[in-house]
Amino acid sequence: MKPRRILVVDDEPGIRQSLGGVLEDEGYAVAAAESGEECLAALAEGEFELVFLDIWLPGMDGMEALARIQEVPFGERPVVVMISGHGSIEAAVKATKLGAFDFLEKPLSIEKVSVVAKNALAHRQLSLENSRLKGDSGSRYRIIGESVPMKALRQQLALMAGTNGRVLIYGESGAGKELVARAIHAMSPRGGQPFVEVTCAAIPEELIESELFGHGKGSLAIAHENKAGKFEKADGGTLFLDEVGDMSLRTQSKVLRALEEQRIEPVGAAESRQVDVRVVAATNKNLEEEIERGNFREDLFYRLNVIPFFVPPLRDRREDIPLLADHFLREFTTAYGRKPKELAPEAYAVLAEYHWPGNVRELKNLIERIVILNPQVRVDARHIPLPARRQTDRPLDRFASLQEVREAAERDYILKKLDENNGNMTRTAELLGLERSNLYRKMKTLGIGPRE
Repeated sequence: MKPRRILVVDDEPGIRQSLGGVLEDEGYAVAAAESGEECLAALAEGEFELVFLDIWLPGMDGMEALARIQEVPFGERPVVVMISGHGSIEAAVKATKLGAFDFLEKPLSIEKVSVVAKNALAHRQLSLENSRLKGDSGSRYRIIGESVPMKALRQQLALMAGTNGRVLIYGESGAGKELVARAIHAMSPRGGQPFVEVTCAAIPEELIESELFGHGKGSLAIAHENKAGKFEKADGGTLFLDEVGDMSLRTQSKVLRALEEQRIEPVGAAESRQVDVRVVAATNKNLEEEIERGNFREDLFYRLNVIPFFVPPLRDRREDIPLLADHFLREFTTAYGRKPKELAPEAYAVLAEYHWPGNVRELKNLIERIVILNPQVRVDARHIPLPARRQTDRPLDRFASLQEVREAAERDYILKKLDENNGNMTRTAELLGLERSNLYRKMKTLGIGPRE
């Protein structure tokens, strides 16, 4: 294993020699420079992981050199420890703001130099690893599609990625709500912290409070020991409440309290606990209708609905089907160790005509089945195992009433005009002869998410 490389920058030969000797004794490979200019030249010629940089240097001083080092691309940038014989609080604060890891005063302690070097290199390694993991997460949870709704969704993600605002994701089952939730988490400052999922409809009513908030030993018939709930497990990260519309009113009340106070009270516990959790919720129900029916708390709805997202069904973004199909083909051929496959034009045509009641999840399952069952490299229409009746349905057969036909036509026309105007709401409203506010209401009624 190669020794880790450190650069010592100081205009005093004695400091360069003594500090270099200490670091070499620790097993590091050490090089030296006596000015800021020599420092930058050395970094340009070779890769160093750590720089000990004196503030007071002839020509370019250490602070200027530090600022220039921060311009180096992240993966190639060394971590910097500033050293000075005339240290001050102001200098230390300025160095830290410029990106220095630590600030040491002369005369330098051998023990402190060793500890700081070890910690600085560990910090750099951890930062690089976190960056790599975030990159992997970003790739894994990439939102695929070039349709107007998906472009708008990605724009919305980029705008709110750095916030801690609560998110409520709407959409049919299988449309990709969990993918959006994970993308939100991966792109947020909490991306390196836990992402904890709870499917509210899958947990029996008598156990959901324990599942969310935890319980103390003996508080339930099955509680043989203390158990941390999902809120506590997600502390510092993101809690994803899937199918939140299926949560009972009693549990809704406790979730509302947890959101308001950022405190939870485990079942049977005497004391509450502080948590720092960002909540992202998802539903395939119309929660405003559920509120009118008395099935969902209005105050909880407004707590969750800070940033609304709408994930359109696959049938409303058919232009994305080829992209998704190709993505799943690559994913599953790699996962199962199969030769790369390609879809014939007639196969794409069959996929485009299908109504996709199960949305993206149904398409993903279909492509996985094709990869497993078909050894052919080229997949044509014969290899697409869709229900025959679904492929031959006439377009209007899926509507149960004239009102549904009218709403579908309005929806398609508005989406077409939005596409023509690159999602610009003002121009689209003008072309449709509507006030902007009326267009928003119409879109909401038809289940079209915001496009700007």
